Amino acid sequence: MVDFALTPEQYEMRDLARDFAQREIRPVAADYDRSAEVAWPVLEKANAVGLLSFGLPEVFGGGGVPGGLIGVTNLAVMEELAWGCAAIATTIASSIYAAGPVLAFGTEEQCRRVLPRFCDPEVVRLGAVCITEPTGGSDVGAMRTTFRRDGDEYVLDGTKCFITNGGIADIHVVFAVDEPGAGWAGMAAFLVESGMPGLSMGRVEDKLGVRASHTAEVVLEDCRVPLENRLGGEPSGRGTAAGGRGRGGGGANPLFLLQYSRLSYGATAVGLARAALEYALDYAKEREAFGRPIADHQAIGHKLADMAMQLDAARMLVWRAGWMADAGVPLARGEGSMAKCFAADTAVKVTYEAQQILGGHGYMRDHPVEKWYRDARVYPIWEGTNEIQRTIIARALTALG
Repeated sequence: MVDFALTPEQYEMRDLARDFAQREIRPVAADYDRSAEVAWPVLEKANAVGLLSFGLPEVFGGGGVPGGLIGVTNLAVMEELAWGCAAIATTIASSIYAAGPVLAFGTEEQCRRVLPRFCDPEVVRLGAVCITEPTGGSDVGAMRTTFRRDGDEYVLDGTKCFITNGGIADIHVVFAVDEPGAGWAGMAAFLVESGMPGLSMGRVEDKLGVRASHTAEVVLEDCRVPLENRLGGEPSGRGTAAGGRGRGGGGANPLFLLQYSRLSYGATAVGLARAALEYALDYAKEREAFGRPIADHQAIGHKLADMAMQLDAARMLVWRAGWMADAGVPLARGEGSMAKCFAADTAVKVTYEAQQILGGHGYMRDHPVEKWYRDARVYPIWEGTNEIQRTIIARALTALG
């Protein structure tokens, strides 16, 4: 039997997020978009009710919801938060996002040391995952940020770009290689904690959309981290990522993480698209032209119908992949990429059509559709461009025969 219903616990979490988005996020979203500042007061309130840590295991102080960071519960929550504001939702999710590599590749000691920090209801602690580089982009295997061992420390050198919370995070998870261009065999990940020498914030990006989410370069210059901060420990040690390959790297593969983290981005794209559809529908039922509401005109009615179909299809792809993650079914056909790619395209299409339905009003900042359209444009770009997603899906299909 196929069941699309959420469990009572999932409904409870979704309703908590929906109420929070309505009360705390929507009223201030436009202000933080204009100022391009992190919404710290909103983050503090979200942290107090557990929205920054609900996906982390209870043993570390998290909410311990079913499916954790990647299951349907998380996706339902992220849709609601992004309905409030995609940028603020991105920042709320950043702690969970940075916890993913620790859970996936870290040792038990690293998990016990790092994850409870993200679960403190009194203090907001942000995370950052540092993968993208100025000359690499989607070609993660061409990474040039390097690590080398020097006594009881590792030394990191390089520059990461377009990093959410870059330079302001409490924990930066930095991926590096033992020599430029070494590829996967020489890759490892490191926990660079706030205050460690050699890590600094570079240029802060002035973005088209998701402006309330801090995005900046992360510069690593002779950045020294202790040996115990290598995720998974030393290649010959114990841990889920131990037993590195080749020249001392390996194990910490960001592509494995991305196939699952893309689900959250797909969910936020759905929330953004839903906000635009709801607003456009309300407008179309009230705005009159030629003696009747414009929703009654076929040209507008068909737009609304297409928007609704695309939105529901996107959510089903996202939830299907989340169900697979919950059930332990591998995303062998690139289901994470399918969800993110389709949902991202849907967010762009739906916000564009919402602008068209509002006409000139949709182009003005008097209506939130203008902001949503700008926010949506990043979704086919970040967390792997949609061109790369289609390549991943194609390769997965051909590999399966």
